[in-house]
Amino acid sequence: YSKASYYTVLGLFVLSAPGIWSQIKRSTSAKIKRKTFVSPGENGNGGMNLRQQAGEIMAYMKANNYEVVSAGETITFRGIVQRSTSQLLFLVTCTAFGMASLALVLDIVFKGLTIPFIGGINWYYLVLLSPIAGAYYWSSGDRIDDCEVKLVTNDEETENEMTIQGNDDELERMWRTLGWQEKGMIKVEGILES
Repeated sequence: YSKASYYTVLGLFVLSAPGIWSQIKRSTSAKIKRKTFVSPGENGNGGMNLRQQAGEIMAYMKANNYEVVSAGETITFRGIVQRSTSQLLFLVTCTAFGMASLALVLDIVFKGLTIPFIGGINWYYLVLLSPIAGAYYWSSGDRIDDCEVKLVTNDEETENEMTIQGNDDELERMWRTLGWQEKGMIKVEGILES
């Protein structure tokens, strides 16, 4: 065998093994972030008062199967995020590639290894372990997701500020759907947007 290809495959495996393990472990938990968004207030151009803004957020969350858990200064929504078949297939595929690279390294290192009464070892059978990653994800894939929303407006009521803590994917989907802008950021129209 070529030493260069051996060390290349070994290096790829050493670099990818922690990533595969981390991907499998993190697949069942949400990535929680806190972001602040702004929208025009009641006295702003085409804006809403806080009650209307809260109604819009409530309608969005209800449409996405979230329920109100507590309402006060901060509104807490709770929903169930279902496990995803595409995420399951992604995890199994990544694990299969990781196991295949491990098998290649083990095949090169232990080329002539034989076990009494069994014979030679086919390391590539390790790939058959990859569905265990999918089973782990599927067994703990449904999760309860909380989203906290706090609304404030400035003194002139020209700008509403929404501080939201929740799943990063849900935050991204929410601000795009509701047409908000992240505080301190400037929206630049894309080439294909009209």
